[in-house]
Amino acid sequence: MAISSSSSKLVFLLWVLGFMSVMSSAAKFDELFEPSWALDHVSFEGEELKLKLDNFSGAGFGSKSKYLFGKTTVQIKLVEGDSAGTVTAFYMSSDGPKHNEFDFEFLVDETPIRVFTNKEKKGVPFPKDQPMGIYSSIWNADDWATQGGRVKTDWSHAPFVASYKGFDINGCECPISTNAVDNTKKCSASEGKYWWDEPVLSELNLHQSHQLMWVQAKHLIYDYCTDTARFPVTPAECEHRRW
Repeated sequence: MAISSSSSKLVFLLWVLGFMSVMSSAAKFDELFEPSWALDHVSFEGEELKLKLDNFSGAGFGSKSKYLFGKTTVQIKLVEGDSAGTVTAFYMSSDGPKHNEFDFEFLVDETPIRVFTNKEKKGVPFPKDQPMGIYSSIWNADDWATQGGRVKTDWSHAPFVASYKGFDINGCECPISTNAVDNTKKCSASEGKYWWDEPVLSELNLHQSHQLMWVQAKHLIYDYCTDTARFPVTPAECEHRRW
């Protein structure tokens, strides 16, 4: 996923690389990340990290640092076979009661899956000043994810395993010891020219726009903006969103 600091049109573009059989030059897992819970459900096989879900626990990992703008990639092989009810999430999140979070349970390789335009002038918060950690987890969500919880996880197929490799982060790291104002200044275009401030990341090109339309037409199976059971009050960004 790539996050731009441009404040007029975009937006952030979201990409995650699919699992491929090629060798990767990306950093090793333990240089950038660490297991965050259920360590007995986290294992390594060569260059691959595996997270396991059974009827006792899921598992997860997170980045050692937080970042304000940039791009992170990882090659993920999702759970094989009948995995209804399970969720493999790759997401970014800041801390605190008013934190920002980009959360994805379904990934489309090198294809934009959402555009979130800056609508601060209309009262919609925009994620531009809260450093985020990068996380992934596997967990059971059969109470809501499968047709509203009507289809339950078949534990006879457990353990469910998601595999990862090719970890990389190219972003503006924000040390905990540095205050928020200084981090924002360091990572913004006013302090220097960064690749995430290039025009190519300020909006989708024609091909990417078509890709986005295709994803929404073929793969969008859940839209929180229309989930009145979970969100009785429509989130502000849903009233002004581009898609």
